[in-house]
Formats: sequence, structure tokens, C-alpha cells
Amino acid sequence: LENLQPEIQELAKRLRYEVSVRGKQLGWSEKVARFHFTKNMRRMVTELYIRDNCHPFKATLLLWVQIPMWLCVSLALRNCSVGARGPAVQEQFSSGGALWFPDLTAPDSTWILPVSLGLVNLLVVEV
Repeated sequence: LENLQPEIQELAKRLRYEVSVRGKQLGWSEKVARFHFTKNMRRMVTELYIRDNCHPFKATLLLWVQIPMWLCVSLALRNCSVGARGPAVQEQFSSGGALWFPDLTAPDSTWILPVSLGLVNLLVVEV
């Protein structure tokens, strides 16, 4: 989208001139000229988005999928770790760890998992 901005500005400048000339020829009012400019500009920008396959909605699509997924997973893990699903699940979490975290219900005192998760998320966002 950012790469298209110079092209969109150039198109807007050219279209503004064309609408101005056409409006003077046909005697359009300012409101009618603005309407035709907006309609044609919207059409041209949509064609650019289709040409380059970069509609703005695609940039937010991941967000609309990722937030509910993160929320559901977070709530499920919280319910499992505090024993909301029964004592058997909490017993499995308290004895089912590995390496430096033998108890999955205890906070990570070394901060290895939270920091590595944050760095991986930062890497994903930057890539």
C-alpha cells in the first residue's frame, strides 16, 4: 500500500485536472465535480489494488483471526493450569514439565519462555 501512494497521488492530480476541465466544459457545479472526482478516484484506486493484489482488508485479516485464536488458547491454558477442568488435569500439569520447567503450573523464574516467545513474535512481525 505504501508503494502505491506516489502513483495514487499522481493519478489524483491528473484526475483533478481532467475533472476540472470537463466540469468547465459541461458547466458542473463544485459539488457535482467533487462527486465525479471521488467516484472515479475510488474506481482507479480499486483497480490499482486489484492489479497489485494488496487490498487494505488483507492487512487486517490476520489480526481478525489471530486475536480470537490467542484469546481462546489463553483462556484454555489458564483454565487447565488453575484446575478449572478438574484436579487430574492440574496434577498432570504440575508433574509434566521438561528441562528447566518441571512444574507447568509454576511461573517461569528464569524468564526463558516469556522472553523467547516475545522475540519470536517480534521476528514474525518484522519478517
